[in-house]
Amino acid sequence: MRDLHASLPRPAAEGDLSARIRQAAHLTGEFLLRSGETATQFLDEYRFAADPALLDAAARAMVPLIPPNTEVLAGLELGGVPVATALSLHTGLPIAFIRKKAKIHGTCRLAEGADITGKHVLIIDAVVNTGGQIALSAADLRPLGATITHALCVIDRGRTGRTNLAAHGVELLNLLELT
Repeated sequence: MRDLHASLPRPAAEGDLSARIRQAAHLTGEFLLRSGETATQFLDEYRFAADPALLDAAARAMVPLIPPNTEVLAGLELGGVPVATALSLHTGLPIAFIRKKAKIHGTCRLAEGADITGKHVLIIDAVVNTGGQIALSAADLRPLGATITHALCVIDRGRTGRTNLAAHGVELLNLLELT
């Protein structure tokens, strides 16, 4: 794990990735998290995902963290989708786009895009707090034939996500950690 404030080796022109993400995405105030907790610091994943150079740099740095048996990247709605897309561009791995609930029209699928049946699937999200959505998505995808042992995020808030996901048979991997 790397600290959000720690320097990551990057070419000089790119600067420090963790500092760049912090500058783009760090907000202070009072924020209600998905878990129901309130926080005085918030990392707005959409702010770094919306910056093509920053998203690309984060994806490049995450590639070595992808488990070698990964066959499909599964980007969680909504924050995991741009991260998974950027990772796919760097790795050539196909993507499944994972909804929180199966849509009720069209294909009526929970997972769109790449086929996950019988595949080793790596769940991708931008920021993890408790890991709640990853755990729910893993529970939804396994009956569809996906083998899920890992999840990967850009930033682990360092709360209870790692422990909660381990209880669901998912190891959390992260590029940066908010400490």
